[in-house]
Amino acid sequence: MAVVGPLSVIFNLLLSLLVCHLHFTILIQGEGRWEDKYPFIREASTFSSFSDFGNYKNSYDYIIVGGGTAGCPLAATLSTKFRVLLVERGGVPFTNANVSFMQNFHISLADTSSTSASQFFVSTDGVFNSRARILGGATCINAGFYTRAGPSYIEKAGWDSKLVNESYPWVEKQIVQRPNLAPWQEAVRESLLEIGISPFNGFTYDHIYGTKVGGTIFDHYGRRHSAAELLASANPNKLDVLVHATVQKIDFDTSGKKPRAVGVIFKDENGKVHKAFLSTRKGSEIIVSSGAIGSPHILMLSGIGPKAELEKFNITVVLDNKFVGQGMSDNPLNTIFVPTNRPVEQSLIQTVGITKKGVYIEASSGFGQSGDSISCHHGVASAEIGQLSTIPPKQRTVEAIEAYRRSKKNIPHEAFRGGFILEKIALPLSRGNISLVTTNPDDNPSITFNYFSHPRDLKRCVDGIRIMEKIAKSKHFTNFTQCNKETLDRLLNMSVQANVNLIPKHTHNTESLEQFCKDTVITIWHYHGGCQVGKVIAPDHKVLGVHRLRVIDGSTFKESPGTNPQATVMMMGRYMGVKILRERLGKAAGL
Repeated sequence: MAVVGPLSVIFNLLLSLLVCHLHFTILIQGEGRWEDKYPFIREASTFSSFSDFGNYKNSYDYIIVGGGTAGCPLAATLSTKFRVLLVERGGVPFTNANVSFMQNFHISLADTSSTSASQFFVSTDGVFNSRARILGGATCINAGFYTRAGPSYIEKAGWDSKLVNESYPWVEKQIVQRPNLAPWQEAVRESLLEIGISPFNGFTYDHIYGTKVGGTIFDHYGRRHSAAELLASANPNKLDVLVHATVQKIDFDTSGKKPRAVGVIFKDENGKVHKAFLSTRKGSEIIVSSGAIGSPHILMLSGIGPKAELEKFNITVVLDNKFVGQGMSDNPLNTIFVPTNRPVEQSLIQTVGITKKGVYIEASSGFGQSGDSISCHHGVASAEIGQLSTIPPKQRTVEAIEAYRRSKKNIPHEAFRGGFILEKIALPLSRGNISLVTTNPDDNPSITFNYFSHPRDLKRCVDGIRIMEKIAKSKHFTNFTQCNKETLDRLLNMSVQANVNLIPKHTHNTESLEQFCKDTVITIWHYHGGCQVGKVIAPDHKVLGVHRLRVIDGSTFKESPGTNPQATVMMMGRYMGVKILRERLGKAAGL
C-alpha cells in the first residue's frame, strides 16, 4: 500500500514505523529470549571462564570450525553423544532484523561494515559477491529457497540414499515451510508452463524436470529460520558454541609420520588469543565447516596447501597439497527486469523451472518499492550490493556504485516497480581458484571464478536468455505490464537509467547474446569447490595426508546440488554427523 500526494511522505513514514514495530514484536515474541533456548552460545571472550587449558576433562571430542549451513546441524548431531565445541567468527542472528525478515534480505548484503552478517568481496573477474559471517552461515543471508538434490547427484556423491532420505526430513521438520505463493511467482509458474517447461510438479522438495514450487525457510510472517535454529536439537550439556571467535589456524603435532590435528587457535571479539584443545581419545577430530571460501583459506593459513604459496607468506608447511583452493566454481546468474504498471508484492524465489537446457529459471519481485528499507533498491540485482548488471564486470567499481546511488535519487519511483526473471547455469564447467593475499584470516583471499571461460557455459546462458525472453512476453506477464506502447517505452527507458538490465534487442543474434551474458553476469552466491573429494579429502571427508581432520561443507562439492544448495548442505551436516557417530560407536550410536 502506498499513498501519493502531499501527505504521502508522512503517511508512508508512519506506515513504515508501524511495519517495523510489528516485525520487531514478532521477532521478540517469536523467539523469546534466545539465551534461554540456546544457553550454550557464548561470546568467545568468555572461553577461559568455562574451560581449563590443557585439562583433559575440558578438552573436546570434536571441534567444529564454522557455525554455518553445515556446521550447525553437524554440531547438534555430534553433541548427542560427545563433547563438542563450535567456533563461529560472526555473531548471533536471532535478534537481527536485517537477517530475520525477508523484506530486509538485501540490507545485510548491502552492509559492508565489519559487523555485517555478510562479508563483501570482489572476485578477480570483477563480480561483486558476499560470504556469510554469522551463526547459521549463508542460511541467514540467502533468498530462502529450499529444494533437494536429485537422485543422480546423491548417487554420484557416493552417499547412502537411505540415510540421505532420513537427513533431509530432520532439517525440514525444524525450519522449512511451504510458501504462500506471491502473484509474481504465480505468473512465472504459469509462464514457464506456457512456454513448455513442463510438467507442473506442484509443491515439492524434489529435483524434477519441469516447473515446481519449492520450500522456503521464511515463515508466513516473512521471518527467516536459519541453520542456527537446528542447534535446538543439540544436547545442551555437551555443546559449547563460541561467537565472534575468529580461527587463526589449526594446530598440528608433526612429530609422527603424519601430522595430527591437536587444537584450534582463535581470537575473541577483543583480540585476545585462545587455544581450544582436542581430546586425545581415539576418534576425536577437528572438522572444518567454514564454507567454500573459508575452508580452503583456513587450511592454507594452517599450513596445508601449495608449498610454494605457503612459503611465500612464511607459513610453516604442514602438508604440501597443490589442490587446496583449486576447482572453485560459481554458478553464473543473468537476469532481466520486467517493469510493471503498478507496485508488485515482494517475493524471493518460490517457483523454479528446471529445464533440459542446463539452466534453472527463478524469479524475485517488489524490492524497489520498500519504503522501510533501502528506497529505490532492486533487491537481488542492485547497485547497493554490487550487482551492477548493466556495467561489464571489469568496469564495476566502488566508485561506480556510489555514482549510481547518487544519481538514482533523480529517477522516478516508477522505474523501481517490477521484478526479475533469473537464469542460473546449472552445472558450470568453468573453474577458478583462491590464493592468499595476506596471512590475516579476517582478510578475503584472492578469488577467481573464470565465468564463461568454458564455451558450454556460454551456450547455456544464451539458451537461458531466450527462455527468459519468452517468459517476459508470455500472456501471464501482460497482467503486470498492460499499458500502451508510449507508457511501456517510458518504463523501459527509466529502468535503463536505474541501472537494471532488460531483454537485449537482438535475441536472434547468438554472438550478441554471448556478449550480453558476459557483460551482465552477476552471482547467486552458490560458489563451491576448493577442498574436493579425491584431491583434498577422502570420500569420508577426512583430509588426505593428516590425522584427525575433516572438511564438511560446500567446499567439497564439484557441482552445486539442486537448483539451490542450502538444503543439501544442511542435510550433509546431519548426514555426516550420523555417519561419524555410527563409525565411532556402532549400534550404540542409536541413530
